[in-house]
Amino acid sequence: QVQLVESGGGLVQPGGTLRLSCAASGFTFSSYEMGWFRQAPGKERDLVAIINWSGGITNYVGSVKGRFTISRDNAKNTVYLQMNSLKVEDTAVYFCAARVDATSFNYWGQGTQVTVSS
Repeated sequence: QVQLVESGGGLVQPGGTLRLSCAASGFTFSSYEMGWFRQAPGKERDLVAIINWSGGITNYVGSVKGRFTISRDNAKNTVYLQMNSLKVEDTAVYFCAARVDATSFNYWGQGTQVTVSS
């Protein structure tokens, strides 16, 4: 069955770094666009970053540009989110998701908590 399993979340101080990973299985990973989303308490789930099937095209929400980097390793069926210069407002549950075309995301992970606090 399809699985997306996130890892790498945790508690970090402002200005710190974290690297999230999302391991995929049960579908042809290299054919899917991958995205990272986040949801803060009381807020909607928002797209943070997206990467196309080859890794050659990426896009970011404005608030994370220059700080976060999305990447993928199709040989390992894994997508990453490198988060640098973390801010308190980056605190959220982070989810990875997969979609085969430019419509809705088909598959979702269970999420990993990122807390930025001093």
